[in-house]
Amino acid sequence: MKTTITAMVLAVLLTLSQFAAAQSATAAQPEQAEFPQPVYVTMRASGTVETFPDRSVWKGGRNMLYDAVTPDGKRLLVTSPSEGSVHVFDTGSGRQLAVVPVGQAPKGVKVTPDGRFAWVSNQGSANISVIDLGSLEVVDTIGVEAEPHNARFTADGKRAYVTLQGGAGIGVIDTAQRKMIRVIPVPGITGPHNLDLSPDEKTAWVRDFVHNVAVVDLESGKVRKVIEVGAGHGGIDVSPDGRYVVTGAIADQVVSVIDPKTLEVRNVEVGNGPHGVRASADGHWIYVTLTRDNRVAVIDADTMKVVKKIAVGQFPFWVAVPGNP
Repeated sequence: MKTTITAMVLAVLLTLSQFAAAQSATAAQPEQAEFPQPVYVTMRASGTVETFPDRSVWKGGRNMLYDAVTPDGKRLLVTSPSEGSVHVFDTGSGRQLAVVPVGQAPKGVKVTPDGRFAWVSNQGSANISVIDLGSLEVVDTIGVEAEPHNARFTADGKRAYVTLQGGAGIGVIDTAQRKMIRVIPVPGITGPHNLDLSPDEKTAWVRDFVHNVAVVDLESGKVRKVIEVGAGHGGIDVSPDGRYVVTGAIADQVVSVIDPKTLEVRNVEVGNGPHGVRASADGHWIYVTLTRDNRVAVIDADTMKVVKKIAVGQFPFWVAVPGNP
């Protein structure tokens, strides 16, 4: 009888163990599904980068802010406005390859479509540092107007558009000449902060520092509409498939999702202080940094529902995703 009872107990324990393993595997699958490619999130206060879905933590410098991944996915660049530098990481190992001095108070960093250069918007020195990604040195400096904050390249790499937060509007840069050739005014908004382009590159979506998004026709240079969104500044992203435009709102609890055809807005409750926003390369998932909750929210873009909130380091700020520059 004793042997029989022991065998029964072992069988129950084995069954419970198998059930727990199955539950663990089931729990792990959704997170893997929600990150079909690597996602890199900067932690402003922690001075780190956190990666998904593998959840590794890379130590950087002070005030890790904006980040960008190279087209081949092999390097990640992160600005440190406190240090006046850009930290370069090997994405395979997480090893820091270099710290490159740039201008004053660097904010946004973008990589050219050919992967040869990174452009850094130095808000404090009113210029853009061009980093050669072969030598990891600054090879040129482009003067612009006051407070350049972030840039966006056209797919062919011939033009770059930069937000001039000092108020001038959008700077248009000829990348071959490395010269600003035009400024497009953006009336109706306060401090052009971040921007993205429509898939056909005819429209710029410009997020300001207060609670507006301007829809700018790049051919005519005219503002089609100013749309009220969540309070405070934030990132802005046009999904790679062009289905939606999403913007953060650091002084609010919502992200605003704009239909690019109707220009209608839908606010999605996500948590406190949403700033960085980025869609997955297929547009199915939206990643949002919750600066005051120290979490990253994941939204299913089909339902526009938050499906997960993941605890991270202190003050998650920006998101970089391969396939969505």
